[in-house]
Amino acid sequence: MNAQIKEIGTTPEIRQKMLRRLITAKPIVRIMESHSGLTGLIIEHTKVEVNGKKEEFDGIWSSSLTDSTCKGKPDIEAVDLTTRLQDLTNILECTTKPIIYDGDTGGLTEHFVFTVRTLERNGISAVIIEDKVGLKKNSLFGTEVRQTLATIPDFCEKISKGKQAQVTKEFMIIARLESLIAGFPVSNALERAFAYVKAGADGVMIHSKEKSGNDIKEFCLKFRIEYKDIPIILVPTTYNQFTEDELHEWGANIIIYANHMLRASYPAMFKVATTILENERSKEADALCMPIKQILELVPGTK
Repeated sequence: MNAQIKEIGTTPEIRQKMLRRLITAKPIVRIMESHSGLTGLIIEHTKVEVNGKKEEFDGIWSSSLTDSTCKGKPDIEAVDLTTRLQDLTNILECTTKPIIYDGDTGGLTEHFVFTVRTLERNGISAVIIEDKVGLKKNSLFGTEVRQTLATIPDFCEKISKGKQAQVTKEFMIIARLESLIAGFPVSNALERAFAYVKAGADGVMIHSKEKSGNDIKEFCLKFRIEYKDIPIILVPTTYNQFTEDELHEWGANIIIYANHMLRASYPAMFKVATTILENERSKEADALCMPIKQILELVPGTK
């Protein structure tokens, strides 16, 4: 059935329902960042066998960081929804897996309701919005830059209005907690998480730049005492020493590899560019590049 879907494509309605089904069916839903049709194809088709078991990515993360970076723009919400939808459409057209959209802060509440409806119409499964206000600064800067949290009532209203705006039952609004990023304790994150769930959030994403992972583990274990079934989403960019199974033991449902496709591509392209400059020809760069014939055959229909 999956092979048939990949061959003929999918519809927004079918795609949108997949994320909730995966969360119910699998201990961990594995999501990889995509910022182009090409990276979408890699996520769609890459499979490996580990200890006799086939492994693949379950879905796609549309990251504001990688979207803006590949356009040469800073990650400060400078790229609007309409512009991001152009690249998102390229991914939608060549993939069938569910997509989670990085909605940054969600913008003004009045604007967020339109974002929800636009994403829904396109078959996106979920949007994640973070509880910060003011000019966005990437979370991995932590307290090196000013990170201002929204008030709990204001962010709860944004979640509530978004839930009221959606048409389908399948679409998910996930609250991203920035308490640990802003230097607050786990107790602050938990207070906010409980409030956001009561406001209608379909899941919570807890973020941290600490490498130990201890704060994330504490949050997950304490959140699970209160809520057994609300999905927890983790982005283990800094605490990547833990396996998916270990993170699941803490209570995680979804793991997002949030920026790795772009981070992998830049060093490779930079190396090719410098090699050509150093040798004043491209021959030495051949070993760093895939064959022309292979790239011509990469996308179905090219030949």
